[in-house]
Amino acid sequence: MHVQEWLETVPAVAVYALVGIVIGLESLGIPLPGEIILVSSALLASQHGDINPVILGACATAGAIIGDSIGYAIGRKGGRPLLAWLGGKFPRHFSEAHVATAERSFQKWGMWAVFFGRFVALLRIFAGPLAGVLRMPYWKFLIANVLGGVLWAGGTTAVIYYVGIVAESWLKRFSWLGLVLAVAIGLTSMLVLKRKAKKAAVTETAPAEEAVRAESAP
Repeated sequence: MHVQEWLETVPAVAVYALVGIVIGLESLGIPLPGEIILVSSALLASQHGDINPVILGACATAGAIIGDSIGYAIGRKGGRPLLAWLGGKFPRHFSEAHVATAERSFQKWGMWAVFFGRFVALLRIFAGPLAGVLRMPYWKFLIANVLGGVLWAGGTTAVIYYVGIVAESWLKRFSWLGLVLAVAIGLTSMLVLKRKAKKAAVTETAPAEEAVRAESAP
């Protein structure tokens, strides 16, 4: 069963709670499909009046901000042993190369790494814990965390919701062609941004992986 089909079977309150909890856990440092849940819920809100997009966006924003803040506190207390432990539990996401790439981004960009990290899947799970490990001043982290959380969670909800509304209207007039065109226009900018972010991550990860292999070589 697809995510959206499953969401249609649960009450609106459960959808709000699920979005907030999943995004909160992802922001805390646990690899979960927060973006998929948010996009599916926003599309569902555009098709069913029971789900309020404002409440949905607020829950997503609260989950993002609170989850990141908890991740920051855990990272600040746990330090580098925490990253080593996460690497053992989630090697695909917390490998030494990924940690090195994220750390360089934080050292270079500071608050901006927290802010823009919200829009990149890999950095999204790193932002809170790594900012705490690197002992970024909390007031700087909080400002970037709040602004990034509001723009990402609220913005994603608003964009996907209105794309769904437009798509439904066009669908009534132009059949399935309206849906295809509306979704294509609404998601193009997001896909371009993700593609550029992925290329940048690959470019930065390659030297880090070589360095890790060099250090581990006899």
